[in-house]
Amino acid sequence: MNFLRIKSSCIITFGLFLICSCQNGNFEDHTNHDVDLILLLNEIAQEQGGMDFFIMPDSDDLANIPQDPKNPLTSEKVRLGQFLFHETALAIEPLKESAMFTYSCASCHSAGSGFQAGKAQGIGEGGLGFGLFGSQRIINPDYQAHEIDAQDVRSPSIVNTAYQKVQTWDGKFGATDINVGTESEWFPTTPTSVNHLGYEGIESQAIGALDVHRQNIDISHLEQFGYRELFDAAFPNFPVESRYTEETVGLAIAAYERTVFTQQAPFQRWLKGDLTAMSEPQKQGAILFFNKANCNSCHTGAALNTMSFHALGMNDLAGDVHGVISETSKQGRGGFTDKIDDYYKFKTPQLYNLKDSPFYGHGASFTSIRQVIEYKNEARPENINVPTSQLASDFIPLHLTVEEIEQLVEFIEAGLHDPNLDRYEPSTIPSNLCFPVADPVSVVDLGCD
Repeated sequence: MNFLRIKSSCIITFGLFLICSCQNGNFEDHTNHDVDLILLLNEIAQEQGGMDFFIMPDSDDLANIPQDPKNPLTSEKVRLGQFLFHETALAIEPLKESAMFTYSCASCHSAGSGFQAGKAQGIGEGGLGFGLFGSQRIINPDYQAHEIDAQDVRSPSIVNTAYQKVQTWDGKFGATDINVGTESEWFPTTPTSVNHLGYEGIESQAIGALDVHRQNIDISHLEQFGYRELFDAAFPNFPVESRYTEETVGLAIAAYERTVFTQQAPFQRWLKGDLTAMSEPQKQGAILFFNKANCNSCHTGAALNTMSFHALGMNDLAGDVHGVISETSKQGRGGFTDKIDDYYKFKTPQLYNLKDSPFYGHGASFTSIRQVIEYKNEARPENINVPTSQLASDFIPLHLTVEEIEQLVEFIEAGLHDPNLDRYEPSTIPSNLCFPVADPVSVVDLGCD
């Protein structure tokens, strides 16, 4: 174990004690890789309480889920949010009448694609069809390019977002944490104006996204499906006159998003004591992840993410894309803060269930986890528009071998994959409309006809 910088035998004893006593698994199932990984994780997270730092709560353990103090979690609010996230009846402000009631939040964040878009570019209104997990969604020929609601960066997953204080690749949504001091950039009539409500990133984005994605609430229409009672149960302390609004819709959706965890992934099960949950190559990959490859310098904690921004020289959305890719989106954090040091830097993403939709980077310029690891291993920027001076200081060659890359791929692709995300989908939605999309072609694709 010469890769461990352990300064005393006390740490070794503590690590072995964890295997024998603090984990729920069977000590007889352990291997040397288990011992090495446990010691490594406890050393890395000494100041955060050891291995528990990497463990997610259960989705119904509301008291232990990170949450916005202004939007406390309740089971009623989460249930309402689950419906609204998938509810195509919120699509009431489309540019074209034919798109009424045909799209939802889940159009670009479906469970089958790891709660991200099933294509490189997410398409809401103006899309047609769905195929398998959104992979076959195309542009409706009735729409001009500038009319469709297409995201100009890769749509991030909503899984494990409870561990994010600000939202989107540039971190523009959220009034707290690292966004304190950016108030001058919360311009009226722009999506970031929602930050003035004072919520954290998940809540701010969920509220702001309704206008961005041409959704809204009409309680007089939704009450026929029982939504008035659902709002009453979720927001009993809100005055009736402000209980059925974009704000409460966003707060409910955010509450639901905060409960979407990947705690059935092998690494999470291993952390909780099932030493057989990961294969030996996955354990070797985890050891590399937290040591030689230095992935944990940016990807740490339960979601293996951080609220840090880095320029890695990755390409922007290009090729067969729809709509206009704004220059601001290409500028990353700097496009929001207008600070020189922030230009071309993008938020560190979480790493669970990446293989469910094989497009990676803010511009979806990679199509496999292996490609991303090889890119970081070589540390040769692909985007010629990113100045060398902006590149992250630790974007340097890792000198990983072919075998080590294979082990890292195995850990990230399989060890961090929860195979049962459909448990977060409702079986039906109150309106009984098709979801996550309900245009005529999608209805057939999804078997709703």
